[in-house]
Amino acid sequence: MEVLGLDIGFGFTKAANTREHLMFKSLIGEAEEIQFQSDFALNALSECLHVTIDDTDYFVGDYAEKQSNVRHFTLDQDKLVTDFLRILSLTVIGLLSEKYVPLQVVSGLPVVYYREYKEKFSKTLLGHHEITYHKPDGFDIQRRINISKIRMIPQPFGSLLNHLLSDAGKITNRDLAQQKIGVVDIGFNTTDYVLFDNMQYINRGSKTINTGISDCFRQISEKIRQKSGFGIELYRLYKPVDNGIIKMKGQEYNLAKTKEQIFTQTAEVIAHEVNQSWADDWDMDAILLTGGGSMELARYMKPLLNGQIIMPASDYDARLNNVQGFLKFAKYLWPEQPSG
Repeated sequence: MEVLGLDIGFGFTKAANTREHLMFKSLIGEAEEIQFQSDFALNALSECLHVTIDDTDYFVGDYAEKQSNVRHFTLDQDKLVTDFLRILSLTVIGLLSEKYVPLQVVSGLPVVYYREYKEKFSKTLLGHHEITYHKPDGFDIQRRINISKIRMIPQPFGSLLNHLLSDAGKITNRDLAQQKIGVVDIGFNTTDYVLFDNMQYINRGSKTINTGISDCFRQISEKIRQKSGFGIELYRLYKPVDNGIIKMKGQEYNLAKTKEQIFTQTAEVIAHEVNQSWADDWDMDAILLTGGGSMELARYMKPLLNGQIIMPASDYDARLNNVQGFLKFAKYLWPEQPSG
């Protein structure tokens, strides 16, 4: 038996087991015949994801972005679960599962989609699966996967569990467990804000809004189009936005001012929704900011939110908070049995 945390987001697919974690863009492309492989290219299996699932070939993640003529990307939850979930999940799980052993998985969904999709999510992945990885050197790796159990939770609960539990899945932060905590999870397409009181989920204070980093990227993409005439796919904006500069056809465009303005506006929208929803929760102990979007928006939101703020750690990728919490919760639910 092996435990695993799995987080399928609109922006990135993440998974973690007791040995390592993996992350790649939630992007699927049609497989193409590659005429030549450079000796100097990064040809690690996780960098060149060419897989066969259910007799169909796909490029996945960055490899799809670089090599596929036809690429598929979605910001629709139903399509994510129906068309993307199986391919993205099996691709990342197979990379982490070298042995054919029963896997017990914890994963999550945004609050607003949790009730509607949790059963469909589980049924899609439970059971036995086969996946083939086609390496750039021409060799294939076949993996058989057996997902025996899946536990679904609201995605932001993963971040709270990541702060509450040790790597072994034991409760170590008992003060946090007894407090009233708000979690604001800023994702690519949505933002969840969830309220917990003594670790009890408070339904009335937990919502999802359709505002995330993709809204910022969409506005930045439009600004770039107005200046350059080129439309940029949202999933290609991570590095340019992070660097504050994009180069197109030899011309450099500075994004710093545009980024500052748009991030400020988006932070104001999210903070207003959160403050309004939690207006009566004056007894809240702290607000935890998490999710990939928090790495960009946290500094804009901190002065706008009412309460004590727990900021994302500067030396840690906040995109992994939920999946690491899922993994710790899996260890809590299914502790390793002593051998013999």
